[in-house]
Amino acid sequence: MNDKTMHFRFTTAGESHGPALVTIVEGVPAGLPIDKSAIDRELWRRQQGYGRGGRMKIESDTVRILSGVRHGRSLGSPIALLIENKDFVHWKDVMSAEPLTKEPQNPRTVTRPRPGHADLAGGQKYQARDLRDILERASARETASRVAAGAVAKQLLAIFGIELRSHVVKLGAVPASPLAATWEAICEIPEDSLINCADPLAEAQIIMHIDETKKNGDTLGGIFEVVARGVPVGLGSHTSWEDKLDGRIARAVMSIHAVKAVEIGSGVANAGLPGSEVHDEIFWKDKDRGSDTSSGFARRTNRAGGLEGGITNGEELRVRGYMKPISTLRKPLESVDVDTKESSLAAFERSDITAVPAAGVIGESMIAIVLANSMREKFGGDSLDEMTRNYSAYMDSVEAF
Repeated sequence: MNDKTMHFRFTTAGESHGPALVTIVEGVPAGLPIDKSAIDRELWRRQQGYGRGGRMKIESDTVRILSGVRHGRSLGSPIALLIENKDFVHWKDVMSAEPLTKEPQNPRTVTRPRPGHADLAGGQKYQARDLRDILERASARETASRVAAGAVAKQLLAIFGIELRSHVVKLGAVPASPLAATWEAICEIPEDSLINCADPLAEAQIIMHIDETKKNGDTLGGIFEVVARGVPVGLGSHTSWEDKLDGRIARAVMSIHAVKAVEIGSGVANAGLPGSEVHDEIFWKDKDRGSDTSSGFARRTNRAGGLEGGITNGEELRVRGYMKPISTLRKPLESVDVDTKESSLAAFERSDITAVPAAGVIGESMIAIVLANSMREKFGGDSLDEMTRNYSAYMDSVEAF
């Protein structure tokens, strides 16, 4: 078996105002039903949320499947996905891949780096005097590619009964403490929710908070939570630092633009509590007692967030991403022009007031990709049939433990 078939992986290419974004997904077993409309639905979800900017009115993202799928099923070969940038029509000269024979009328050169963005550090690293060379790739527009890859990962995970959802638990200063919500409450959030929040009262307060922030020319961050249900026991490993699933998840979520901290379970609060109030006690659940038809090991709490020793324990996987405020402000912060070295206000690129609800969707995608990779590592298989046979045999052994 080719080693690549044992790993679910992806790579992206494209700039924010270039012709298109491209995603290549590898490691999808042959025979997986691929629903293009489900990918488009995830792309639509990423573009929603109160406080988004003008770009969301221009783009209406849909995917073109260029390879790796035939008659609605994966072939086992790399899947190439393309998302067109409709705004490119206004940037053809500025973002041309060919050498220009004449200077564009509006070169849109950027020499005033934004505090908190990759502009200055990237310019210094790559010796780019025009910081557009950096910001075009550093833009969060790239996350559309991740959501497309995550949508494929979700379709693989769904075969094995694994579902993912996200919700906003705090946005800016509202509410004072992050919200907690059950899986059922998260599932009940309406599709047209402006904030994707399980508490309608908090959502109304958040909307007011965003409106006030917009008037002030400022931006907001917040906290989103991703919950995965149906994750089997045994993904990840304790045997090596790079195989610990909590480490892989933290890396994946931290890689999302503007995310500066990651929490698994109630990890932040756990750091200030005694062990007796942190660890999830283990019980044996007998199917002959009560209405439950299953038996096995169980926990009444899930402070660990579904991971112990870098291994999934069968409980809900709960991960929170902490997103800083967006670094492009309508009232720009102080900066320095990289050419003149004179003090100047930072450049302004079209931007959102906040994108925390969208970050939750991106978080779902990144965690789905990590879980899909762990499933491929553990159960292998060149075809979906082979993978499901391996999965079934393993689950039988877990039940018999």
